[in-house]
Amino acid sequence: MTDGGTILVGKSGAKPELLTLRLANRHGLVAGATGTGKTVTLQVMAEGFSNAGVPVFAADIKGDLSGLAANGEAKPAFVKRAEELGLTYEPDRFPTVFWDLFGEQGHPIRCTVTEMGPLLLARLLELNDTQEGVLNIAFRVADENQWPVLDLKDLRALLGFLSENLKDVSGKYGNVSAASVGAIQRQLLMLENQGADRFFGEPALNLADFMRTDRDGRGIVNILAADKLMQKPRLYASFLLWMLSELFEELPEVGDLDKPKLVFFFDEAHLLFNDAPKALLDAVEQVVRLIRSKGVGVYFVSQNPLDVPETVLGQLGNRVQHALRAFTPRDQRAVRSAAETFRQNPGFDVAKAITELGVGEALVSFLEAKGTPSVVERAFIAPPQGRVGPLTPAERAAIIAESPLRGKYDAAVDSESAYEMLAKRKGLDSAPAEAAQASEGGLGGLLGSLGGMLGGVLGSKPAAGQGKGGRRPPQSLAEQMVTNAARSMARSVGTQVGNAILRNVLGGLMKK
Repeated sequence: MTDGGTILVGKSGAKPELLTLRLANRHGLVAGATGTGKTVTLQVMAEGFSNAGVPVFAADIKGDLSGLAANGEAKPAFVKRAEELGLTYEPDRFPTVFWDLFGEQGHPIRCTVTEMGPLLLARLLELNDTQEGVLNIAFRVADENQWPVLDLKDLRALLGFLSENLKDVSGKYGNVSAASVGAIQRQLLMLENQGADRFFGEPALNLADFMRTDRDGRGIVNILAADKLMQKPRLYASFLLWMLSELFEELPEVGDLDKPKLVFFFDEAHLLFNDAPKALLDAVEQVVRLIRSKGVGVYFVSQNPLDVPETVLGQLGNRVQHALRAFTPRDQRAVRSAAETFRQNPGFDVAKAITELGVGEALVSFLEAKGTPSVVERAFIAPPQGRVGPLTPAERAAIIAESPLRGKYDAAVDSESAYEMLAKRKGLDSAPAEAAQASEGGLGGLLGSLGGMLGGVLGSKPAAGQGKGGRRPPQSLAEQMVTNAARSMARSVGTQVGNAILRNVLGGLMKK
Protein backbone atom coordinates (compact mmCIF):
# COMPACT_ATOMS: atom_id res chain seq x y z
CA MET A 1 0.00 0.00 0.00
CA THR A 2 1.40 3.35 -1.05
CA ASP A 3 0.73 6.84 0.22
CA GLY A 4 2.52 9.66 -1.57
CA GLY A 5 6.24 9.10 -1.17
CA THR A 6 6.02 6.15 1.21
CA ILE A 7 5.01 2.50 1.34
CA LEU A 8 2.97 1.22 4.26
CA VAL A 9 4.61 -2.01 5.40
CA GLY A 10 2.80 -2.42 8.71
CA LYS A 11 1.85 -0.77 11.98
CA SER A 12 3.30 -0.76 15.47
CA GLY A 13 0.28 0.08 17.60
CA ALA A 14 -1.19 3.21 16.06
CA LYS A 15 2.06 4.19 14.36
CA PRO A 16 2.35 3.33 10.65
CA GLU A 17 5.69 1.82 9.63
CA LEU A 18 6.56 3.52 6.37
CA LEU A 19 9.32 2.87 3.90
CA THR A 20 10.31 6.19 2.33
CA LEU A 21 10.65 5.88 -1.45
CA ARG A 22 13.33 8.58 -1.59
CA LEU A 23 15.49 6.42 0.68
CA ALA A 24 14.53 3.04 -0.76
CA ASN A 25 17.72 2.93 -2.83
CA ARG A 26 19.70 2.72 0.44
CA HIS A 27 19.01 -1.02 0.31
CA GLY A 28 17.47 -3.30 2.89
CA LEU A 29 17.16 -6.68 4.59
CA VAL A 30 14.24 -9.02 5.25
CA ALA A 31 15.26 -11.81 7.63
CA GLY A 32 13.63 -14.54 9.66
CA ALA A 33 13.29 -18.27 10.13
CA THR A 34 11.32 -20.43 7.71
CA GLY A 35 7.56 -20.02 8.10
CA THR A 36 7.64 -16.68 9.92
CA GLY A 37 6.28 -14.55 7.05
CA LYS A 38 9.32 -13.34 5.04
CA THR A 39 7.68 -14.11 1.69
CA VAL A 40 4.50 -12.23 2.59
CA THR A 41 6.54 -9.22 3.70
CA LEU A 42 8.48 -9.35 0.43
CA GLN A 43 5.16 -9.45 -1.45
CA VAL A 44 3.76 -6.47 0.48
CA MET A 45 6.88 -4.44 -0.31
CA ALA A 46 6.84 -5.48 -3.99
CA GLU A 47 3.18 -4.46 -4.27
CA GLY A 48 3.94 -1.10 -2.69
CA PHE A 49 6.81 -0.43 -5.08
CA SER A 50 4.68 -1.43 -8.07
CA ASN A 51 1.86 0.92 -7.01
CA ALA A 52 4.43 3.70 -6.69
CA GLY A 53 5.58 3.14 -10.29
CA VAL A 54 8.82 1.38 -9.34
CA PRO A 55 9.69 -1.79 -11.33
CA VAL A 56 10.65 -4.80 -9.22
CA PHE A 57 12.77 -7.89 -9.80
CA ALA A 58 12.38 -10.85 -7.44
CA ALA A 59 13.44 -14.48 -7.49
CA ASP A 60 10.54 -16.82 -6.69
CA ILE A 61 12.06 -19.70 -4.77
CA LYS A 62 8.87 -21.62 -3.91
CA GLY A 63 6.51 -20.30 -6.59
CA ASP A 64 4.45 -18.30 -4.07
CA LEU A 65 5.29 -14.88 -5.48
CA SER A 66 3.60 -15.73 -8.77
CA GLY A 67 0.30 -15.00 -6.98
CA LEU A 68 1.05 -11.28 -7.38
CA ALA A 69 -0.40 -11.59 -10.87
CA ALA A 70 -3.83 -12.64 -9.54
CA ASN A 71 -6.39 -10.90 -7.35
CA GLY A 72 -6.07 -11.60 -3.66
CA GLU A 73 -8.76 -13.39 -1.70
CA ALA A 74 -10.65 -11.79 1.18
CA LYS A 75 -9.59 -14.43 3.67
CA PRO A 76 -10.87 -13.84 7.21
CA ALA A 77 -7.32 -13.54 8.56
CA PHE A 78 -6.46 -10.82 6.02
CA VAL A 79 -9.70 -8.92 6.56
CA LYS A 80 -9.18 -9.05 10.33
CA ARG A 81 -5.55 -7.92 10.08
CA ALA A 82 -6.58 -5.00 7.84
CA GLU A 83 -9.25 -3.95 10.35
CA GLU A 84 -6.75 -4.12 13.22
CA LEU A 85 -4.46 -1.82 11.28
CA GLY A 86 -7.28 0.57 10.41
CA LEU A 87 -7.28 -0.43 6.75
CA THR A 88 -9.86 -1.67 4.27
CA TYR A 89 -8.81 -4.89 2.59
CA GLU A 90 -8.93 -4.42 -1.20
CA PRO A 91 -7.86 -7.36 -3.39
CA ASP A 92 -5.78 -6.40 -6.40
CA ARG A 93 -3.54 -7.87 -9.08
CA PHE A 94 -0.25 -6.49 -10.31
CA PRO A 95 1.40 -6.28 -13.75
CA THR A 96 3.76 -9.23 -13.88
CA VAL A 97 6.30 -10.67 -16.32
CA PHE A 98 7.63 -14.17 -15.73
CA TRP A 99 11.22 -15.19 -16.48
CA ASP A 100 13.03 -18.51 -16.35
CA LEU A 101 16.67 -19.31 -17.14
CA PHE A 102 15.49 -22.63 -18.57
CA GLY A 103 12.63 -21.08 -20.57
CA GLU A 104 10.00 -23.37 -19.04
CA GLN A 105 7.97 -21.12 -16.73
CA GLY A 106 8.69 -17.76 -18.31
CA HIS A 107 10.67 -15.91 -20.94
CA PRO A 108 14.21 -17.27 -21.31
CA ILE A 109 17.03 -15.20 -19.88
CA ARG A 110 20.42 -15.35 -21.57
CA CYS A 111 23.71 -13.60 -21.23
CA THR A 112 26.93 -14.06 -23.15
CA VAL A 113 30.00 -15.72 -21.64
CA THR A 114 31.89 -12.46 -22.13
CA GLU A 115 29.26 -10.55 -20.17
CA MET A 116 29.47 -13.05 -17.32
CA GLY A 117 33.22 -12.45 -17.12
CA PRO A 118 36.04 -14.63 -15.78
CA LEU A 119 35.49 -13.83 -12.07
CA LEU A 120 31.88 -15.01 -11.89
CA LEU A 121 32.46 -17.81 -14.37
CA ALA A 122 35.38 -19.14 -12.32
CA ARG A 123 33.15 -19.35 -9.27
CA LEU A 124 30.38 -20.97 -11.28
CA LEU A 125 32.85 -23.59 -12.53
CA GLU A 126 34.38 -23.99 -9.03
CA LEU A 127 37.91 -23.34 -10.31
CA ASN A 128 40.98 -22.97 -8.14
CA ASP A 129 43.29 -19.94 -8.37
CA THR A 130 45.53 -21.49 -11.02
CA GLN A 131 42.60 -22.53 -13.20
CA GLU A 132 41.01 -19.11 -12.77
CA GLY A 133 44.26 -17.58 -14.03
CA VAL A 134 44.11 -19.76 -17.14
CA LEU A 135 40.50 -18.72 -17.69
CA ASN A 136 41.55 -15.07 -17.51
CA ILE A 137 44.22 -15.76 -20.14
CA ALA A 138 41.57 -17.37 -22.36
CA PHE A 139 39.41 -14.23 -22.11
CA ARG A 140 42.45 -12.08 -22.90
CA VAL A 141 43.32 -14.14 -25.97
CA ALA A 142 39.74 -13.89 -27.23
CA ASP A 143 39.68 -10.15 -26.64
CA GLU A 144 42.96 -9.48 -28.44
CA ASN A 145 41.92 -11.59 -31.43
CA GLN A 146 38.39 -10.15 -31.46
CA TRP A 147 36.76 -13.56 -31.08
CA PRO A 148 33.33 -13.02 -29.50
CA VAL A 149 32.73 -15.62 -26.78
CA LEU A 150 28.94 -15.81 -26.66
CA ASP A 151 28.03 -19.34 -25.60
CA LEU A 152 29.64 -22.41 -24.10
CA LYS A 153 30.67 -23.90 -27.45
CA ASP A 154 32.66 -20.70 -28.06
CA LEU A 155 34.38 -21.18 -24.73
CA ARG A 156 35.09 -24.84 -25.54
CA ALA A 157 36.64 -23.81 -28.87
CA LEU A 158 38.73 -21.17 -27.13
CA LEU A 159 40.02 -23.68 -24.57
CA GLY A 160 40.81 -26.03 -27.45
CA PHE A 161 42.88 -23.30 -29.09
CA LEU A 162 44.81 -22.81 -25.85
CA SER A 163 45.41 -26.55 -25.59
CA GLU A 164 46.77 -26.70 -29.15
CA ASN A 165 49.01 -23.66 -28.67
CA LEU A 166 50.28 -24.10 -25.12
CA LYS A 167 53.86 -23.10 -25.91
CA ASP A 168 53.00 -19.88 -27.75
CA VAL A 169 50.31 -18.84 -25.25
CA SER A 170 52.53 -19.61 -22.26
CA GLY A 171 55.37 -17.61 -23.75
CA LYS A 172 53.19 -14.53 -24.14
CA TYR A 173 50.86 -14.63 -21.11
CA GLY A 174 52.47 -16.94 -18.56
CA ASN A 175 52.41 -20.65 -17.91
CA VAL A 176 49.33 -22.47 -19.20
CA SER A 177 49.36 -26.20 -18.55
CA ALA A 178 47.39 -28.87 -20.34
CA ALA A 179 46.19 -30.10 -16.92
CA SER A 180 44.60 -26.75 -16.07
CA VAL A 181 42.93 -26.46 -19.45
CA GLY A 182 41.64 -30.02 -19.12
CA ALA A 183 40.24 -29.32 -15.65
CA ILE A 184 38.31 -26.30 -16.95
CA GLN A 185 36.99 -28.35 -19.86
CA ARG A 186 35.73 -31.04 -17.47
CA GLN A 187 33.99 -28.49 -15.25
CA LEU A 188 32.47 -26.94 -18.36
CA LEU A 189 31.07 -30.32 -19.36
CA MET A 190 29.48 -30.72 -15.93
CA LEU A 191 27.92 -27.27 -16.25
CA GLU A 192 26.46 -28.18 -19.64
CA ASN A 193 25.06 -31.42 -18.25
CA GLN A 194 23.16 -29.36 -15.67
CA GLY A 195 21.44 -27.42 -18.45
CA ALA A 196 23.35 -24.16 -17.90
CA ASP A 197 24.22 -24.00 -21.60
CA ARG A 198 20.71 -22.62 -22.19
CA PHE A 199 21.60 -19.55 -20.14
CA PHE A 200 24.62 -18.56 -22.24
CA GLY A 201 24.02 -17.14 -25.70
CA GLU A 202 21.88 -14.69 -27.61
CA PRO A 203 19.61 -12.80 -27.70
CA ALA A 204 21.09 -11.48 -24.46
CA LEU A 205 18.80 -9.87 -21.94
CA ASN A 206 18.18 -6.14 -22.37
CA LEU A 207 18.01 -4.84 -18.81
CA ALA A 208 15.68 -2.06 -19.96
CA ASP A 209 13.00 -4.77 -20.22
CA PHE A 210 13.18 -5.12 -16.43
CA MET A 211 12.60 -1.42 -15.91
CA ARG A 212 9.15 -0.89 -17.39
CA THR A 213 5.76 0.36 -16.24
CA ASP A 214 2.30 -0.52 -17.49
CA ARG A 215 -0.21 1.87 -19.04
CA ASP A 216 -1.48 2.84 -15.59
CA GLY A 217 2.01 3.85 -14.50
CA ARG A 218 2.49 0.91 -12.15
CA GLY A 219 5.86 -0.76 -12.02
CA ILE A 220 6.19 -4.16 -13.69
CA VAL A 221 6.96 -6.96 -11.23
CA ASN A 222 9.53 -9.25 -12.87
CA ILE A 223 9.44 -12.70 -11.27
CA LEU A 224 12.21 -15.22 -11.89
CA ALA A 225 11.07 -18.84 -11.57
CA ALA A 226 13.81 -20.17 -9.28
CA ASP A 227 12.42 -23.44 -7.90
CA LYS A 228 14.43 -25.50 -10.40
CA LEU A 229 17.31 -23.04 -10.46
CA MET A 230 17.77 -23.43 -6.71
CA GLN A 231 18.95 -26.98 -7.33
CA LYS A 232 22.03 -25.33 -8.86
CA PRO A 233 22.84 -22.73 -6.20
CA ARG A 234 26.07 -21.52 -7.80
CA LEU A 235 24.28 -20.81 -11.07
CA TYR A 236 21.53 -19.00 -9.15
CA ALA A 237 23.97 -16.82 -7.24
CA SER A 238 26.15 -16.18 -10.29
CA PHE A 239 23.16 -15.12 -12.38
CA LEU A 240 21.89 -12.63 -9.81
CA LEU A 241 25.39 -11.24 -9.29
CA TRP A 242 25.75 -10.86 -13.05
CA MET A 243 22.49 -8.89 -13.09
CA LEU A 244 23.69 -6.56 -10.35
CA SER A 245 27.02 -5.99 -12.08
CA GLU A 246 25.31 -5.32 -15.43
CA LEU A 247 22.94 -2.81 -13.82
CA PHE A 248 25.92 -1.12 -12.20
CA GLU A 249 27.87 -0.92 -15.47
CA GLU A 250 25.03 0.09 -17.80
CA LEU A 251 22.95 2.57 -15.79
CA PRO A 252 24.01 6.22 -15.61
CA GLU A 253 24.66 8.08 -12.38
CA VAL A 254 21.45 9.74 -11.18
CA GLY A 255 22.09 10.50 -7.52
CA ASP A 256 19.17 10.43 -5.08
CA LEU A 257 15.83 10.32 -6.90
CA ASP A 258 12.33 10.70 -5.50
CA LYS A 259 11.97 6.95 -5.99
CA PRO A 260 14.22 4.14 -7.26
CA LYS A 261 14.42 3.18 -10.92
CA LEU A 262 14.41 -0.49 -9.92
CA VAL A 263 14.23 -2.53 -6.73
CA PHE A 264 16.02 -5.87 -6.70
CA PHE A 265 15.08 -8.59 -4.17
CA PHE A 266 17.84 -11.19 -3.64
CA ASP A 267 16.21 -14.18 -1.92
CA GLU A 268 18.29 -16.89 -0.21
CA ALA A 269 21.08 -14.35 0.07
CA HIS A 270 23.39 -16.74 1.91
CA LEU A 271 24.00 -18.55 -1.40
CA LEU A 272 25.68 -15.43 -2.70
CA PHE A 273 28.28 -15.38 0.05
CA ASN A 274 28.85 -19.06 0.85
CA ASP A 275 32.43 -20.05 -0.02
CA ALA A 276 32.86 -16.87 -2.05
CA PRO A 277 36.50 -15.85 -2.60
CA LYS A 278 37.61 -12.51 -1.20
CA ALA A 279 37.85 -10.94 -4.65
CA LEU A 280 34.19 -11.73 -5.25
CA LEU A 281 33.11 -10.47 -1.82
CA ASP A 282 34.99 -7.23 -2.46
CA ALA A 283 33.22 -6.87 -5.81
CA VAL A 284 29.79 -7.43 -4.20
CA GLU A 285 30.54 -4.89 -1.48
CA GLN A 286 31.58 -2.32 -4.06
CA VAL A 287 28.50 -2.87 -6.22
CA VAL A 288 26.13 -2.62 -3.24
CA ARG A 289 27.86 0.53 -2.02
CA LEU A 290 27.82 2.31 -5.38
CA ILE A 291 24.73 1.04 -7.19
CA ARG A 292 22.40 3.22 -5.14
CA SER A 293 23.75 6.21 -7.09
CA LYS A 294 22.36 4.48 -10.19
CA GLY A 295 18.87 4.53 -8.66
CA VAL A 296 18.76 0.81 -7.79
CA GLY A 297 17.74 -0.54 -4.38
CA VAL A 298 18.95 -4.02 -3.37
CA TYR A 299 17.06 -5.99 -0.70
CA PHE A 300 18.57 -9.19 0.65
CA VAL A 301 16.22 -11.88 1.96
CA SER A 302 17.67 -14.52 4.25
CA GLN A 303 16.96 -16.60 7.33
CA ASN A 304 19.59 -14.91 9.45
CA PRO A 305 21.09 -11.42 9.08
CA LEU A 306 24.49 -12.94 9.83
CA ASP A 307 24.30 -14.70 6.46
CA VAL A 308 25.28 -11.33 5.02
CA PRO A 309 28.90 -10.17 5.57
CA GLU A 310 29.26 -7.29 7.99
CA THR A 311 30.71 -5.00 5.31
CA VAL A 312 27.52 -5.43 3.27
CA LEU A 313 25.14 -5.59 6.24
CA GLY A 314 26.25 -2.15 7.35
CA GLN A 315 24.91 -0.68 4.08
CA LEU A 316 21.37 -2.08 4.47
CA GLY A 317 19.42 0.76 6.03
CA ASN A 318 15.83 -0.56 5.76
CA ARG A 319 15.24 -3.70 7.82
CA VAL A 320 12.45 -6.12 8.65
CA GLN A 321 13.32 -8.90 11.11
CA HIS A 322 10.91 -11.80 11.59
CA ALA A 323 11.24 -14.39 14.33
CA LEU A 324 14.39 -16.42 14.93
CA ARG A 325 14.59 -19.65 16.91
CA ALA A 326 16.99 -19.89 19.84
CA PHE A 327 17.05 -23.51 20.96
CA THR A 328 20.84 -23.95 20.96
CA PRO A 329 23.70 -21.77 22.23
CA ARG A 330 24.66 -21.05 18.62
CA ASP A 331 21.09 -19.90 17.84
CA GLN A 332 21.14 -17.69 20.92
CA ARG A 333 24.36 -16.02 19.80
CA ALA A 334 22.79 -15.42 16.38
CA VAL A 335 19.74 -13.79 18.01
CA ARG A 336 21.91 -11.49 20.11
CA SER A 337 23.95 -10.55 17.03
CA ALA A 338 20.78 -9.82 15.05
CA ALA A 339 19.45 -7.63 17.87
CA GLU A 340 22.67 -5.62 17.90
CA THR A 341 22.19 -4.61 14.26
CA PHE A 342 19.17 -2.44 15.21
CA ARG A 343 18.97 0.99 16.77
CA GLN A 344 17.75 -0.04 20.20
CA ASN A 345 14.31 0.77 21.60
CA PRO A 346 14.34 1.34 25.38
CA GLY A 347 10.74 0.14 25.53
CA PHE A 348 11.55 -3.57 25.08
CA ASP A 349 14.31 -6.15 24.97
CA VAL A 350 15.05 -6.55 21.25
CA ALA A 351 16.82 -9.91 21.58
CA LYS A 352 13.94 -11.37 23.58
CA ALA A 353 11.35 -9.95 21.19
CA ILE A 354 13.02 -11.64 18.19
CA THR A 355 12.26 -15.06 19.71
CA GLU A 356 8.67 -14.13 20.64
CA LEU A 357 7.43 -12.73 17.33
CA GLY A 358 4.38 -14.45 15.83
CA VAL A 359 3.74 -15.18 12.17
CA GLY A 360 3.21 -11.92 10.31
CA GLU A 361 4.84 -9.92 13.09
CA ALA A 362 8.30 -8.35 12.77
CA LEU A 363 10.79 -5.89 14.14
CA VAL A 364 10.94 -2.95 11.77
CA SER A 365 13.45 -0.14 11.29
CA PHE A 366 13.38 2.11 8.22
CA LEU A 367 15.53 5.10 7.35
CA GLU A 368 14.20 8.45 8.49
CA ALA A 369 14.27 11.77 6.66
CA LYS A 370 17.94 12.48 7.40
CA GLY A 371 19.00 8.98 6.37
CA THR A 372 19.41 7.66 9.90
CA PRO A 373 17.71 4.39 10.95
CA SER A 374 14.61 4.74 13.07
CA VAL A 375 14.35 3.17 16.51
CA VAL A 376 13.29 -0.45 16.07
CA GLU A 377 9.58 -1.12 16.55
CA ARG A 378 7.53 -4.28 16.94
CA ALA A 379 4.93 -4.23 14.16
CA PHE A 380 2.27 -6.29 12.43
CA ILE A 381 2.80 -6.57 8.66
CA ALA A 382 -0.04 -5.36 6.43
CA PRO A 383 -1.90 -8.02 4.41
CA PRO A 384 -0.95 -8.31 0.74
CA GLN A 385 -3.50 -7.39 -1.91
CA GLY A 386 -2.47 -10.01 -4.45
CA ARG A 387 -2.98 -13.72 -4.05
CA VAL A 388 -0.89 -15.42 -1.40
CA GLY A 389 0.19 -18.65 -3.09
CA PRO A 390 1.20 -19.80 -6.56
CA LEU A 391 -0.65 -19.46 -9.84
CA THR A 392 -1.87 -22.59 -11.56
CA PRO A 393 0.15 -23.66 -14.64
CA ALA A 394 -2.78 -22.59 -16.84
CA GLU A 395 -2.89 -19.12 -15.25
CA ARG A 396 0.86 -18.69 -15.65
CA ALA A 397 0.72 -19.82 -19.31
CA ALA A 398 -2.06 -17.32 -20.04
CA ILE A 399 -0.06 -14.43 -18.59
CA ILE A 400 3.07 -15.46 -20.54
CA ALA A 401 1.02 -15.64 -23.75
CA GLU A 402 -0.21 -12.07 -23.23
CA SER A 403 3.19 -10.68 -22.27
CA PRO A 404 4.43 -7.66 -24.25
CA LEU A 405 7.81 -9.44 -24.49
CA ARG A 406 6.40 -12.56 -26.08
CA GLY A 407 8.64 -13.73 -28.93
CA LYS A 408 11.53 -11.37 -28.16
CA TYR A 409 13.65 -13.90 -26.27
CA ASP A 410 11.96 -17.21 -27.02
CA ALA A 411 14.21 -18.39 -29.89
CA ALA A 412 17.97 -18.65 -29.45
CA VAL A 413 20.20 -16.97 -32.06
CA ASP A 414 23.54 -18.50 -33.07
CA SER A 415 25.65 -15.62 -34.37
CA GLU A 416 29.13 -16.01 -35.85
CA SER A 417 31.49 -16.03 -32.91
CA ALA A 418 34.65 -17.66 -31.56
CA TYR A 419 33.56 -21.20 -32.47
CA GLU A 420 33.04 -20.39 -36.15
CA MET A 421 36.06 -18.08 -36.35
CA LEU A 422 38.40 -20.67 -34.85
CA ALA A 423 36.97 -23.33 -37.15
CA LYS A 424 37.74 -21.10 -40.17
CA ARG A 425 41.20 -20.38 -38.80
CA LYS A 426 41.88 -24.09 -38.44
CA GLY A 427 40.64 -24.64 -41.98
CA LEU A 428 42.94 -21.92 -43.33
CA ASP A 429 45.91 -23.29 -41.40
CA SER A 430 45.38 -26.73 -42.89
CA ALA A 431 44.74 -25.41 -46.44
CA PRO A 432 48.41 -25.36 -47.59
CA ALA A 433 48.90 -28.99 -46.55
CA GLU A 434 45.64 -30.00 -48.21
CA ALA A 435 46.61 -28.08 -51.36
CA ALA A 436 49.94 -29.90 -51.46
CA GLN A 437 48.16 -33.22 -51.15
CA ALA A 438 45.70 -32.19 -53.84
CA SER A 439 48.54 -31.24 -56.23
CA GLU A 440 49.86 -34.78 -55.94
CA GLY A 441 46.40 -36.32 -56.06
CA GLY A 442 44.22 -37.24 -59.01
CA LEU A 443 45.60 -38.91 -62.13
CA GLY A 444 48.76 -36.80 -62.25
CA GLY A 445 49.44 -37.56 -58.62
CA LEU A 446 48.76 -41.23 -59.12
CA LEU A 447 51.27 -41.39 -61.95
CA GLY A 448 53.64 -39.15 -60.05
CA SER A 449 53.58 -41.60 -57.15
CA LEU A 450 55.27 -44.04 -59.48
CA GLY A 451 58.39 -42.09 -58.61
CA GLY A 452 58.05 -43.25 -55.07
CA MET A 453 57.49 -46.83 -56.15
CA LEU A 454 60.41 -46.76 -58.56
CA GLY A 455 62.61 -45.10 -56.01
CA GLY A 456 61.63 -47.76 -53.52
CA VAL A 457 62.61 -50.49 -55.99
CA LEU A 458 65.91 -48.84 -56.84
CA GLY A 459 66.83 -47.84 -53.34
CA SER A 460 65.49 -50.61 -51.17
CA LYS A 461 67.37 -53.50 -49.73
CA PRO A 462 66.20 -57.10 -50.10
CA ALA A 463 63.64 -58.17 -47.54
CA ALA A 464 66.15 -60.42 -45.90
CA GLY A 465 68.32 -57.43 -45.17
CA GLN A 466 65.67 -55.56 -43.17
CA GLY A 467 66.47 -54.74 -39.60
CA LYS A 468 64.50 -55.60 -36.44
CA GLY A 469 60.81 -54.79 -36.53
CA GLY A 470 60.72 -54.78 -40.31
CA ARG A 471 62.67 -51.51 -40.55
CA ARG A 472 65.20 -51.02 -43.34
CA PRO A 473 68.76 -50.16 -42.31
CA PRO A 474 69.92 -46.57 -43.12
CA GLN A 475 70.77 -45.92 -46.78
CA SER A 476 74.21 -44.82 -47.80
CA LEU A 477 74.71 -41.40 -49.34
CA ALA A 478 75.03 -42.95 -52.84
CA GLU A 479 71.83 -44.97 -52.39
CA GLN A 480 69.94 -41.85 -51.25
CA MET A 481 71.10 -39.93 -54.34
CA VAL A 482 69.94 -42.71 -56.67
CA THR A 483 66.59 -42.98 -54.88
CA ASN A 484 65.90 -39.22 -54.97
CA ALA A 485 66.81 -38.93 -58.62
CA ALA A 486 64.56 -41.83 -59.56
CA ARG A 487 61.64 -40.41 -57.60
CA SER A 488 62.06 -36.97 -59.14
CA MET A 489 62.20 -38.38 -62.67
CA ALA A 490 59.16 -40.60 -62.19
CA ARG A 491 57.13 -37.78 -60.57
CA SER A 492 57.98 -35.41 -63.43
CA VAL A 493 57.02 -37.99 -66.08
CA GLY A 494 53.82 -38.85 -64.29
CA THR A 495 52.79 -35.22 -63.93
CA GLN A 496 53.42 -34.45 -67.62
CA VAL A 497 51.42 -37.52 -68.74
CA GLY A 498 48.61 -36.66 -66.37
CA ASN A 499 48.41 -33.07 -67.58
CA ALA A 500 48.31 -34.22 -71.21
CA ILE A 501 45.46 -36.62 -70.52
CA LEU A 502 43.59 -33.93 -68.59
CA ARG A 503 43.96 -31.44 -71.48
CA ASN A 504 42.61 -34.04 -73.94
CA VAL A 505 39.61 -34.82 -71.72
CA LEU A 506 38.73 -31.15 -71.17
CA GLY A 507 39.23 -30.43 -74.86
CA GLY A 508 36.84 -33.21 -75.77
CA LEU A 509 34.23 -31.86 -73.37
CA MET A 510 34.53 -28.37 -74.73
CA LYS A 511 33.96 -29.55 -78.28
CA LYS A 512 30.75 -31.36 -77.46
